[in-house]
Formats: sequence, structure tokens, C-alpha cells
Amino acid sequence: MRDEDRDDEDRHDPATLPPPSKSQRKREATALRELGERVVSLTPAQLRRVPLPDELFAAVRVAQGIAQRGGRKRQLQYIGKLMRQLDEAETEAIRAALTTLLPGGRL
Repeated sequence: MRDEDRDDEDRHDPATLPPPSKSQRKREATALRELGERVVSLTPAQLRRVPLPDELFAAVRVAQGIAQRGGRKRQLQYIGKLMRQLDEAETEAIRAALTTLLPGGRL
């Protein structure tokens, strides 16, 4: 069987889900970037209580030390990129930690 025939079968198989639209991917990326911005706004004591991978923790600490708007924006974009590489369980753990740390438990 040729690969092209197999692709046609996969397209018509109801068990395979279509990939998310570009708009949906952008919404998800924006939500993760905003989550990263909330993490950056935490105090150092609060930040230690959030379960972050080492690379993301270091990026957040760097962002907290940047005062210039352009540099901070680039660092927040980088944090968003790192957040997109996390699996769902890790992002949910971060959201749960932020819910307990932020005033009123809101996100």
C-alpha cells in the first residue's frame, strides 16, 4: 500500500482528531505567556513555592531583574516558549500553585 493511500484513509477515520487551528494554537500560546507573566510577578519567596523546571526558574529570575521594557518583553516571550514545552501536568501544577499564592486565589 502506498503512503498516499494510507493518508487518505487517516483523513476519513473518525478516530483521528484534526490538528488544532492556528487561532487555537495562538490562544493557547498567549494563555501560557500570560501564565508566565504571573509567575514573573511573584516575590522570590512565593516563586520558590511554585514547581518550575530549572531552566524556567532561571529565566523567570532573569526576567525579574530586567527593568528595560524591550528586554523584559523579549524575556517574557522566551518564558512563554519554555512554558509551551511543558506538558499539561506541569502547567496545571503551576496554575494550582498560583491559585494558592495570588491574592483571592484568582488566576
